[in-house]
Amino acid sequence: MEHTSNTDLRADADAVLARLVGDASGAARLREDQWRAIEALVADRRRALVVQRTGWGKSAVYFVATSLLRARGSGPTVIVSPLLALMRNQVDAAARAGIRARTINSSNTEEWETVQGEIAAGEVDVLLVSPERLNNPDFRDQVLPRLAAATGLLVVDEAHCISDWGHDFRPDYRRLRTMLSDLPAGVPVLATTATANARVTADVAEQLGTGGASDALVLRGPLDRESLSLNVLRLPDAAHRMAWLADHLDELPGSGIVYTLTVAAAEEVTAFLRQRGHVVASYTGRTENADRQQAEEDLLANKVKALVATSALGMGFDKPDLGFVVHLGSPSSPIAYYQQVGRAGRGVEHAEVLLLPGREDEAIWEYFASLAFPPEDLVRRTLDVLAQAERPVSLPALEPLVELRRSRLETMLKVLDVDGAVKRVKGGWLSTGQPWRYDTERYAWVARQRKAEQEAMRQYASTTDCRMEFLQRQLDDEGAKPCGRCDNCAGARYAADTSSAALDAARVDLGRACVEVEPRRMWPTGLAAIGMGLKGRIPANEQAASGRALGRLSDIGWGNRLRPMLAPQAPDAPVPDDVARAVVEVLADWAKGPGGWASGAADASPRPVGVVTVASRTRPRLVTSLGARIAEVGRLPLLGTVEYTADAAPISRSNSAQRLKALDGMLEVPPALAAALAETPGPVLLVDDYTETGWTLAVAARMLRRAGAQGVLPLVLAMQG
Repeated sequence: MEHTSNTDLRADADAVLARLVGDASGAARLREDQWRAIEALVADRRRALVVQRTGWGKSAVYFVATSLLRARGSGPTVIVSPLLALMRNQVDAAARAGIRARTINSSNTEEWETVQGEIAAGEVDVLLVSPERLNNPDFRDQVLPRLAAATGLLVVDEAHCISDWGHDFRPDYRRLRTMLSDLPAGVPVLATTATANARVTADVAEQLGTGGASDALVLRGPLDRESLSLNVLRLPDAAHRMAWLADHLDELPGSGIVYTLTVAAAEEVTAFLRQRGHVVASYTGRTENADRQQAEEDLLANKVKALVATSALGMGFDKPDLGFVVHLGSPSSPIAYYQQVGRAGRGVEHAEVLLLPGREDEAIWEYFASLAFPPEDLVRRTLDVLAQAERPVSLPALEPLVELRRSRLETMLKVLDVDGAVKRVKGGWLSTGQPWRYDTERYAWVARQRKAEQEAMRQYASTTDCRMEFLQRQLDDEGAKPCGRCDNCAGARYAADTSSAALDAARVDLGRACVEVEPRRMWPTGLAAIGMGLKGRIPANEQAASGRALGRLSDIGWGNRLRPMLAPQAPDAPVPDDVARAVVEVLADWAKGPGGWASGAADASPRPVGVVTVASRTRPRLVTSLGARIAEVGRLPLLGTVEYTADAAPISRSNSAQRLKALDGMLEVPPALAAALAETPGPVLLVDDYTETGWTLAVAARMLRRAGAQGVLPLVLAMQG
């Protein structure tokens, strides 16, 4: 039996909910677990961890609690939220309930000062903060202490991001421990997620202090989504998958999301679907912020049939009537998959979920797995550099001194920051001098967990048992049972048929070769620190021109053909005929295109006078035969090869500065090639198998230009990206 005061509180809570959902009749009622969480936060000022399925109504808990706490004199609610899409949805939802919400994130820096003034004046009920802000020196040192002192409720949304056992670990989230320790006694804390198995739940609870507190409330509900019908459709190749989608997209209910594993695939699929008459938009990490916002609004308003998206569109995007989610390619984790398909069917009785796995999926999984926490020697090297520095070291200045790419280096520093070994300050990073232990066992466990998740996704795609039950068991849902709706329970809902017109168009589209290879125009910063006297802009007369590649390794077209050829374990062999023919087509299109030597334009570039190859220690037969085929078809002389010096060591596959340092003095233009360049004035085609950073091409081009080449046009089979 509720206490009388809590009965009144329940009535107030239901009234706020009615405003939040736009129920003018006032008939809306909180679910019992929603009320239990709100009661714990508002009446008892406890900490709570809520693990509930997508669409359950976790945001209603913190908005209703905010309204009630503010009415009782509490300070503003601070919501730590991982994605801009979520923030925009939340601000709009809060306004419906009369809750004044503002955000501080990377897209509204010009508003930060105003927002902070509004908070000080008591004019903000909810502040949404991106986790990256928590360790921004100015925010951490100037804003966060005042904010923690005034906070009435702290909400950690998508709390699984705290755990490196989870599928979407974000080191910045760990900064919450600092804020938690600074909160005054009695300030309630709410952590929410839909995608946490038992191990992640325990880890999050421990890190947020919800696990150790004797009065903490943990609410974990069943994860079945009764509106979702899960299906897997196996098709022969990428062309069939794209054709199937083009043929059947309009049959899927309402509007929805088509997920791809890479940016390149999202852009390819978007372009193809538009060619086939579908109204779709692309949404990736490369999409400009304004275009992202417009795409979200168009989907919310059903102005597009689908957003073709990477995982950049994930947590928190809220469209209750989303009718379908299709995956062109399988995510590497069933937990991540559950989180993404949970976008659909929140406010409708039925939504379709389809997985169309591809043979390129596992190569993409392996690539992302390679970005895991670095080995101990690289971590120690970073700590040593910072320990020896007399002042803060910026990320660009640190990068040349450590063999890690900037994004991976930054993630590592954030982990070390959380562990107390380094600290981010104005101007860069400092060593704290605190002892630090490389947790080999933990990192190895995480790597094994990733492998286990990948195997689980293979099993999900091939199982003949209930697919929803499979996902629930992966999330340790004790209530898992057959759903009766998926293709294995109720029979296949979709045939694998494709029209010949769509299939032919997809094959043409995927067979279309040619990606522009942008030349390097600036030297990396910080080269002086590693003994190289290069800086600023590469002189125009030493640069390569814009080049061409047959395809990207992440493409679902040529990428699938090139990836096995260029894999580390692949045997070296002469260039296959189909690949050679496609390269010739690229060369022909390049020649006839804008500014091409065969375009007939007044500003057309000079025709190449010869072919030069780049020596390869892993695929010499492939590169040599490719150069020879191009020379033969183009009726050009094969002038020679940019060779490795006799004492050349293996080249590091790390950041730009380290790669340049490794290349320094390792390549040479042999005298015979230099003589050929002098005797054959004009631009040359520079042929290689693959480019990842562009620095081998840039260094080789600089040497050829200095040896007399009047231009260098790079031509490679594949590029990363």
